[in-house]
Amino acid sequence: MSQNIVALTLENFRPVMLEESAQKLVVVYFWAQWDEPSLAQMNVIQGFVSKYPDTMLLATVNCDEQQEIVGQFGVKGLPTTIIVKDGQPVDGFAGPQDEQQLEQTFANFLPKPEEELLAQAQEYIAQEDYSQAFGLLKQAHEINPEHALITIAYADASVETGNVELSKSLIEKIGLVDQQAEYHAVVGKIELAEKASESPELLELQKKHAQQPDDQDIQIELAIQLQQAHKADEALALMFDIVKKDINYKDAKKIMLDMINALADGDALKSQYRRKIYSLLY
Repeated sequence: MSQNIVALTLENFRPVMLEESAQKLVVVYFWAQWDEPSLAQMNVIQGFVSKYPDTMLLATVNCDEQQEIVGQFGVKGLPTTIIVKDGQPVDGFAGPQDEQQLEQTFANFLPKPEEELLAQAQEYIAQEDYSQAFGLLKQAHEINPEHALITIAYADASVETGNVELSKSLIEKIGLVDQQAEYHAVVGKIELAEKASESPELLELQKKHAQQPDDQDIQIELAIQLQQAHKADEALALMFDIVKKDINYKDAKKIMLDMINALADGDALKSQYRRKIYSLLY
């Protein structure tokens, strides 16, 4: 028997109903040996609950043996399923449901995949590992682009991994009601990144490059400065322009590969420029 299935009795009623339901969603299922529909549904609901060992507990009630529990819940027919959270019944249904119906019934009570991805990403963000967080948040945002917390976290990971333009486009979608502390922190990071791109050194290099567009050493130096100023798209465009003409020019290939590898997994620029440079190599 699965670890998240228990036979409910008067002896374990209190710990299951109070303690377990504070940690997990408790699914109380009423059945009887003589009732064929409830026996058939038992297999379906066991299979469903076993998919969620961390968030659900199935508490089965043998109606012939546990009349007091049956009376306490006021069960009139079989099969009957009652959903308990924090010691209180929050939903329930009479009769059988197939797996698809169960998915719909429990949809509001189970963690949504995008929220699980957000929780994982937040753990990486707490460790300042924005590169790992980026890929998870990209997936979460693709599932639910309207989720404000996911969008803000995705914008945060974007600016921290050098994609300022993506971060700006994401943060612009946040409505006034969701512009809390996390939002303002990301806006601040974007502003700092943009100020870095206006540094005198960078402006001077851009001016030199405009005056001497064929000087590849200036171009490499400018690309490195742009990368450091979180402008990976501009930096990679400059580096690709060099390696396209001469892939063996000084350290250009290595510098470009380092820039590509520094981007977060899942960043569109990473796959785009990997394809471009590999097309030159092979």
